Formats: sequence, structure tokens, C-alpha cells
Amino acid sequence: MYETTRSTYALAAALLLPTLAAPAIGHAADSAPSPIAQTNAAPAVMAKAIPTLPPAKADDYKDPDLWARIRSGYAIPDINNSLVEKDVQLFTARPDALVRTSTRASLYLYHVVQELEKRGMPTELALLPVIESGFNPQALSNKDAAGIWQFVPGTGRDFNLQQNMFKDERRGVLASTDAALSYLQRLYTMFGDWQLALAAYNWGEGNVQKAIQKNRSLGKPTDFESLADSMPAETRNYVPKLQAVKNIIANPAQYGISLPNIDNQPYFTTVDKTSDIDLAVAAQLAEMSVDEFKALNPQFKKPVIAGDSQILLPKENAEKFHLNLAQWGHALSTWTTHKITGAKESIASLASKFNTTPEVIRQANNIPPQMRLKAGSTILVPKTSASADNDITENIVENAQIALEADRGDSKRKGRPLTGMQRFKASAANAMAEIKSRVAHKSSRENGRKHR
Repeated sequence: MYETTRSTYALAAALLLPTLAAPAIGHAADSAPSPIAQTNAAPAVMAKAIPTLPPAKADDYKDPDLWARIRSGYAIPDINNSLVEKDVQLFTARPDALVRTSTRASLYLYHVVQELEKRGMPTELALLPVIESGFNPQALSNKDAAGIWQFVPGTGRDFNLQQNMFKDERRGVLASTDAALSYLQRLYTMFGDWQLALAAYNWGEGNVQKAIQKNRSLGKPTDFESLADSMPAETRNYVPKLQAVKNIIANPAQYGISLPNIDNQPYFTTVDKTSDIDLAVAAQLAEMSVDEFKALNPQFKKPVIAGDSQILLPKENAEKFHLNLAQWGHALSTWTTHKITGAKESIASLASKFNTTPEVIRQANNIPPQMRLKAGSTILVPKTSASADNDITENIVENAQIALEADRGDSKRKGRPLTGMQRFKASAANAMAEIKSRVAHKSSRENGRKHR
């Protein structure tokens, strides 16, 4: 079968090292048993593992169109009800939106299909991000679910998706796809049914288990459509919505849809880096705009790519990247970190110390107006001559945190303290982020809920 290609070019000074193997994504599912696995569920709930599709071979896919490859691997039983018809009408009423989603998907879809086939999973699961996020890696729900697969922070951590000051792997296509497919496989093993697995992906395995047990106690069937009435509206519509997308992709002409062509070949190649590099510099070396670079590397949150990371580039841009890197005569990174030791270190004083402006420090560290840094915070600052050759350590990448508090007065206010309402507004964002993270993590562990 097809493999995501990796560059084989030598890199100047061994700063960025390509490899020959397919991308290894070290993000296996958490070894701790899932909430449902810890219960004494009846055998009918804890279904035995059921064989999935056999792994495919490259020779099976000679069609140059990736959509045809997806259609050939459909394997989830169809449903046909009024909800499916309604969703088909909603999608076909906005063909422009479906085309935009398909255009975004063209960057990631080959990789997703490839990974599904490696695991012998139905290829229509590659369409799940259409209804999760519109294939937008920057999508963020009101429950803090992020990325094309929409993981909340807690479940992301359960599947080893790194979330720190520098990156959020819930947004990165490699790690999040590996995590999502591992989660879906686990759910399928639990329930022995892809429709129930999808419902659990949306609603949580614990909730689906309870619904099955309730129907069984009443002598009712326990398939998806028999359980639908006991599900919240979002989950009840979830599988029909995927079915609607599946139907449209199966025969777009029938619905008056013209899908953008997506080549049945890898879109990107991976490059392993061994030195810090500014995001803008990486984009420049690859001869891409920053927005184009971010579309393939949305997990990076800061202007510098630090720590153990891969970057993704289209093949032709990877070639340009290597050629330009070999001739690059400047520093690759202009950022380092600084730890706040006390209240005397204001943003203004830090700007003066590192020869920059308060606005640059606030923007690089996402510090809102009328907020200041608490002692112990680690922030990003421009490099000085003393730190010019130093990379940010892996320990800092993994553990650095920023803590904020209301700034109770500055020169513009002539020393006047903030009012109670101003203090409340200034600290709300920081407090809410902490609460949401704790609640999401608690929810994922108690109910097996992934998001929402």
C-alpha cells in the first residue's frame, strides 16, 4: 500500500534530519483500562473482537482519484431514515461549503485513508472529520474540543497527545489521526458494531453501555437505531450525518455535487528536526506562506518550533526547503525562554531587558491586556547574544507554564487600582481555561466521553 513519503536529502550541519521509513507516530492508546473495561458488563455489551477488513495492498488502488479509493473500502452497514434524508438535503443545499471542506481535506485525507487501510478499518471513517470539524485543524468547540478529530484535553492526554505551551497535538494530523483511529478501534472491540462505536465516540462508551443495559432489561434490541431514542439529539443525528456524507461521496453527481479532485498519492512528506527553528523561518525556507505552513503544522502554538517535533511539507516544498537550508547563513531560531522570578519583572521591564516591545512579548505569549505574569511563569522572549546558540530544552518544552493575574495598575492608569468588575474580566480567561481543562479531564475519565 502507499506510504507517506519521507525526504532523503542531506541537511546542512545535520540540523534537520530526514528518515526513510514511514512516519512513526508514537502515540498509542493509554495502557490503563478504559472506564467501560473496568465494569462487570454483560458479555453482550463487552463484545468480543470482531475481525475488520484485511489490510489492503498498493496494487489494489490503481485509480488516480482518492475519492474512488475511499468508496471501494466502505464497510459500515447503511442506515436509511428521515434523519439521513434531512442531512443529505442540508449538505446539498450548500455545495460550496462541502467543496471548501473537501479542499481543506485534500491536505490530510490521503494520510487518513492510508492509516485506516493499515488497520483494516472501513474507509468511510475518513469522512468523519467532515462532520466533526469540516477538516479544519483549528476548529475549537465550546467544550474545548480541538482539531479535525475534536479531542477534549482529557481524552487527548489519555491517548498521549502532547498539550503544552509550545504545541497541541490534538491539532496535528499525524498524532491526532493515530489517536482517533486507536480510540475507534477500541470502541469497535467493545461493542462489535461500528454504528455503536461511532455513537460512543460522540457520546462516550459509558453512556452507550448504560443505554444497552437499559434496553436489554426491557427486552428491546440493542442496535444503534433501537437505542437512538435514548440518546441526546446530537448523538442520535451523528451516525445519520456520517451516512449522509457517505451517500454524497458515493455518488456526487446524483446530488449535483462536483467534488474537487484529490490525487491518490501522498500530499506531504515529514522532516524530523534536531534544532529549534522559527516557524516563519521554516516557512520561508520551504517557500511557503506562513498560513500554508500552519495548515500542515497546526499543532505549533508559538513562533518557534522547539523540542522533539516533526514538520510536514509538500514534497516539492521539502526539496526547496533543503536547498535553501544548505545556503542559509543566519540563525534558525530567534527565541528562547525566561522564567519570571518576582513581581519586579513587569512586561515593560522584560521588553527593555530583551530589546523588544511589550506588544511583542504579549503577542508571543498570548498575554491579554491588563494582565501580568505571576512568579514561576516561563515565557518566550527574543534571544540575546548570550543565548544565541542555545536551544530550548525538552524539559522546558514539556513543563513550562504561564500563570497570569490582573494587573492592578500601570502608568496609563496613574496608579489607580482596577475596579472589581475590571479585575473579574481580566482574570476570567485564565480561570475559565483552568476550570474547563479540569472538568473535561474528569468527564473523560468518568464517562469515557470524548468531547461535547
